[in-house]
Amino acid sequence: MTLRRRISVTVASVFSLILALTCTTIFISSAKFREDEFISRLKDRALNTVRLLVEVQEVDNQLLKLIDKNTLNSFLNEKVLVFDETFAPIYSSLDDEELKWEHNDLITLRQDGFLYRKVGKRELIGISHLYQNETYYVLNSAEDVYGKRKLDYLLLILIITFLVGTSLIWVIVLYVIKNLLRPLEVMKDQIIEISANKLRHRIPEETGLQEIKALTEAFNKMIGRIGAAFEAQREFNANASHELRTPLARLTVRIDGMRSKFSEQPEIMAYLNGLTEDVEQLSDLIQSLLLLSRLEKGESPTDLETVRIDELIFTAFDQLKKSGKDADLNFEIEELPDQDVQLEVMGNKSLLQIAFNNLLRNALEYGETPRASVHISNQASDCLIIAIENDGKVLSDYEQSRLFQPFVRHSNSQHKAGSGLGLRITQRILNYHKAGIKYSSPNGSVNRFTVTFKI
Repeated sequence: MTLRRRISVTVASVFSLILALTCTTIFISSAKFREDEFISRLKDRALNTVRLLVEVQEVDNQLLKLIDKNTLNSFLNEKVLVFDETFAPIYSSLDDEELKWEHNDLITLRQDGFLYRKVGKRELIGISHLYQNETYYVLNSAEDVYGKRKLDYLLLILIITFLVGTSLIWVIVLYVIKNLLRPLEVMKDQIIEISANKLRHRIPEETGLQEIKALTEAFNKMIGRIGAAFEAQREFNANASHELRTPLARLTVRIDGMRSKFSEQPEIMAYLNGLTEDVEQLSDLIQSLLLLSRLEKGESPTDLETVRIDELIFTAFDQLKKSGKDADLNFEIEELPDQDVQLEVMGNKSLLQIAFNNLLRNALEYGETPRASVHISNQASDCLIIAIENDGKVLSDYEQSRLFQPFVRHSNSQHKAGSGLGLRITQRILNYHKAGIKYSSPNGSVNRFTVTFKI
């Protein structure tokens, strides 16, 4: 989960929880208020009834029932019972209504002075009233239809408020968090563009948020330190390579002089030939380091021209043959719509020659037999695809993951000369020409390098 989404979910969830707690609190408080208000009304009605019954001599049971009949419309299904000290009923309102009561209710009422409980949909209260040293007990029961209807309506309003409010909260939070973190998105895109060749690039500092500004400053300082370290490494490689070429050249001259002096002594000549091979390997390594240093430094080719891929491959094969290598080449070109144009790419000829020299040399040297196959096609109309294959030991997944790293040699290159820089240099050259390279193995005994040019 992204930081923006996590913050949005967290903030929106907190606000939604607060809204839910608020709505719940409002509903519970309203329900409690309805209950207290209804109990108060029942108590008032019960108290008025018992007062009219026992304190007003002009009011008898029949008159009181007549009064109740005309005043009980404010309650639904109301029933009032009045008892004397012996729990004998002395008054009952509207005989068609039934009030379920128990003897224990009156006992509780005598002990506590007040009683409240729910009987189905109805609510029952009991009060005691003292008049002229006599205690009267009143039970009053009714159904609060109107109050519960208002409470149900309030519940509906709260549910709608919660749903609408939660939706608005999520939309607003997502929008606000997205705008607040937009500088980070911009910063991320700018960081992605930074590579080993763009270490001088700096991210513009954000003037709005202090945290983003501090992060940008820290990142730019880090890039500066990394760039300085890269530059020092590149300069060291270049300077060391230049300095090593001179003594190697003098060593080559001296070995050639000793060749002419000891030309008739086979043992010494064999030793000198071994020295010559070592010097040539060192020279190749130095030359590779110089080239890799220039490529890693970002020196892109400037002298671009139209280059034919088939000519590069044949030239590379001829150079390998001239160096004394026993090699065989199987060359195939798939029928192209316009063969002359489809085989041409724009690039630096000398650099591309080095790249294909390295690929063809690897195919010939590291195969089971000194034989390589080259197949050129354009499976996609806008791409030129060159596949270079050999028969040999297939690389493991771990070796494939480190295939284009410098100074890495694999199991199929044991006991063979090399610096481990060829594929790295090839990859860098092809990258500068906007071309791709990948390794694959169609079966368990074929190694294939596929180079793809956009045309």
